[in-house]
Amino acid sequence: MKKWVVILLHAGYWFLYLMLIVLLTAFIFSTAKHVEPHKIIFNNMLVFMSTFAVLPAIAGFYISYAILFPRFLFRKKIGALFVFTILTSLFCGVLGCFCLMLSYDHAIFNISSQAFIPVLIIISINGLLNGLVAMVMKGFITWYADIKWKEALSKKNQETELALVKSQLNPHFLFNTINNIDILIGEDAAKASLYLNKLSDMMRFMLYETKTETIPLLKELTYIDKYIDLQKIRTANANYVEYSVQGDPSGKEIAPMLFIPFIENAFKHATQKRTGSAIVIKIVIEPKRIDFYCENSYSVSPTEKPEQGGLGNEIMLKRIELLYPENHTLEIEDKDQQYKVKLILTQK
Repeated sequence: MKKWVVILLHAGYWFLYLMLIVLLTAFIFSTAKHVEPHKIIFNNMLVFMSTFAVLPAIAGFYISYAILFPRFLFRKKIGALFVFTILTSLFCGVLGCFCLMLSYDHAIFNISSQAFIPVLIIISINGLLNGLVAMVMKGFITWYADIKWKEALSKKNQETELALVKSQLNPHFLFNTINNIDILIGEDAAKASLYLNKLSDMMRFMLYETKTETIPLLKELTYIDKYIDLQKIRTANANYVEYSVQGDPSGKEIAPMLFIPFIENAFKHATQKRTGSAIVIKIVIEPKRIDFYCENSYSVSPTEKPEQGGLGNEIMLKRIELLYPENHTLEIEDKDQQYKVKLILTQK
């Protein structure tokens, strides 16, 4: 929801609230015409509105709006919500009474006066009601934002599908792989057949397994294994790629093709393929998180223009942000001809 709409909702609520208070105050004063002034506790409308109804209401409203809803109701901590809601209403009551004691003569209103407890209860209830209204309003705003977020996710997924198709059918990768397999046929037919089967499995995965929102992590790792194996046949130095997986992927789900764009970029830009560990890829699986680390060395000549690989950085980052809005940490470092990506996915 746009910020100006939220501000308008707040302004509209407080306008209606103040109008109600003005009407109630006018009614109280109209019925108290024949009562002696010193027996009227609220003998000033401005003081009455600011101390009895407005200040405690604002406190109850925005404590509930900014603290109680996001920390307790949104996280479904009902017990804690109940306790802190009561404490907030009592705080509003104490705040209102304190303001009254500052505004009126001590002889008229103090802790020992008979009116203190009833006034404390009324102000506390007023703070409670405003707090409930605040949580309803915050809930509506959150619900609406969630709907818009899902619409944006759906739209972005459609855009991502097109980008994924381009990435999946990368002509350079397919051409080089098929060409390398063709060369292997004359040297080692059995090995060539093995690589051809891997390429077939990858194509099958890309066509049928990437249509769902999530897939088993094990399938994603299997695809990465085969992708790296096919990349290795392009060079005689098989040690230029250091790839490791730690932990048990069983039972874990992940968005399809989430790591592949970073790996594609590493192979695309890595230039020192004759050295060991020119590309380092590590995946660490823990009970509540998945750590992905990818690093590659590169060299760029002054006349060379940097290229975007895979899905493109912008689409990759937006996709991760939409799929894992509050459950990821992404760090990208490009320094000293070393390009490093660290992505951490957390699970609740």
